Amino acid sequence: MLIEDSQLKKFILDSGLVSQADLDAAEESATKDGHSMGDVLVTSGKLSPDNLRRIQAYVLGIPFVDLAQQKIPFDVLSLIPEPIARAHNIVAFKKSEDTLEVAMLNVDDLSAIDFIKKKVNLKIAPRLTDAESIKSVVLQYQKSLKAEFGDIIQKESSVLNALPEGDMKKMAEDLPVVRIIDTLLKHAILQDASDIHIEPLEDQTLIRYRIDGILHDAMVLPKNAESPITARIKVLANLKLDEKRLPQDGRFQIDMNGEKVSFRVSVLPTYYGEKTVMRLLRQGGEGFSLEHSGFHGEGLERIHHAITQTTGMILTTGPTGSGKTTTLYTILDLLNMATVNISTIEDPIEYQMRRINQTQVKPEIGFTFANGLRTLVRQDPDIIMVGEIRDNETASLAVNAALTGHLVLSTLHTNSAAGAIPRLLDMKIEPFLLVSTLNVIVGQRLVRRLSDTKEKHVLTADEITALGKIVDLESILAALKAEKIIDPVITDWSKIPFYKPVPASGSIGRDNDDNNDRREETSGGDKDDGYKGRIGIHEVLRMTETIRTLIIKGSTSAAIEIQAKKEGMLTMIEDGIFKCVQGLTTIEEVLRVISE
Repeated sequence: MLIEDSQLKKFILDSGLVSQADLDAAEESATKDGHSMGDVLVTSGKLSPDNLRRIQAYVLGIPFVDLAQQKIPFDVLSLIPEPIARAHNIVAFKKSEDTLEVAMLNVDDLSAIDFIKKKVNLKIAPRLTDAESIKSVVLQYQKSLKAEFGDIIQKESSVLNALPEGDMKKMAEDLPVVRIIDTLLKHAILQDASDIHIEPLEDQTLIRYRIDGILHDAMVLPKNAESPITARIKVLANLKLDEKRLPQDGRFQIDMNGEKVSFRVSVLPTYYGEKTVMRLLRQGGEGFSLEHSGFHGEGLERIHHAITQTTGMILTTGPTGSGKTTTLYTILDLLNMATVNISTIEDPIEYQMRRINQTQVKPEIGFTFANGLRTLVRQDPDIIMVGEIRDNETASLAVNAALTGHLVLSTLHTNSAAGAIPRLLDMKIEPFLLVSTLNVIVGQRLVRRLSDTKEKHVLTADEITALGKIVDLESILAALKAEKIIDPVITDWSKIPFYKPVPASGSIGRDNDDNNDRREETSGGDKDDGYKGRIGIHEVLRMTETIRTLIIKGSTSAAIEIQAKKEGMLTMIEDGIFKCVQGLTTIEEVLRVISE
């Protein structure tokens, strides 16, 4: 959208969304690099894409529509085919006698407008909207998971009952089973699930989705559905159909409306049958940004400084599912230039990245992290990523690689950044080698992000006192002022607003017909509890001279963390409270995640 930067700057400043200093810096960068100021603000994380669209709509005089809570009549919605809606981020939402109003993310997409005009033979009236609105409306192309699954099971239960238990191949290829799996995978993708659980119970089969880190019951199926469903997934993942005594792992990929999604499959024998868990891995690691992941301020600067080094180690720590690997992929994306050779050894390869040599370990044939790392250092790499340091041998090889002229990235399963140091010492790494190689250690968790429907509240005196017992409020206050989140003159926490979710009263795309009333189970993905997506909370420990001295002396992780805090590190929980003040999440959510 062609808008003069000077005009855009005035309206952005009036909106209060970006400070004068950040605007001036973005304007300078835009002039220098030949980009628009709006793009620079979005790329740097100072302004969200949706807020930029709202401002552009206001400047251009184009109506802005919010469709996140609107139910579009299906006869209007279906005027634009679903693949076109997804590919071009355009949806029809209102039709008059001779005009069709369409909501778009980019009103300059003239090819999409022209295609729709020819198809519907109506005048097209473009309107700007946000990504949340497009996503909500696109979901309406689909029936709710509950209704669709219910229809399939109701129509096909007799076929499932008729399938012979022993004929696994017939089960896997039977049309009703194929339809069930296709529906299962489709809705998991649409609802941004990270995992699908298929759990055999005594008298039924439970389907659950993990969405934004929380498991939701999605559907309960008949007990006899478990064997055919498991057989179908085994066929897709190229697993042994007749093996029911041992665990199996596999992988497959599907293409849904142009989006490639990989599924990592784990099948485990349990008392009532085989439990299957599928992890969804969206392909393409490019396009991540540290700012979007939740890094900011001093922590962000420390990481940027670390990735400018040509040797040493960058470690990310945290439990399974805390986003460690995504952080490493984001760093790799920043480092991925024509002048460097990047090689990885992973288990599994979660995202495929261009120009990066990615290798999958295969322990069953003796190809481990340690063996792969030995080979990688003979491949003339500049940067090496080791998916996880699991044992003494891998740790030793990674440290040696960092000592011999390579930048090494890896992950560790520890509860905090400081906790990585005693863990490495337990792996027989000498302290003097650690202090020579470690650049930064990142500890992280993922918290649910508040949606746009949120409301402000302030803490009571008792709540402030209780919060002050678990976090350093002075450090958080200093960081908030340094990053200009709050007014520098504020010293009283009772005047600093926090936010809480406002759950929606209804759901988009839910079918309310009589058949649904007979079914007790609900789709976890249809529920709007005031959260949407997740964001990281982090602590970034930089290796300084004082911390090196503590490590050589054999100090505890607690002593190292105290020193790191003195040198400006916000702990994960303190970073979480920082993000609560920003309106990104809630105190309850931060405490829930930290306590897990």
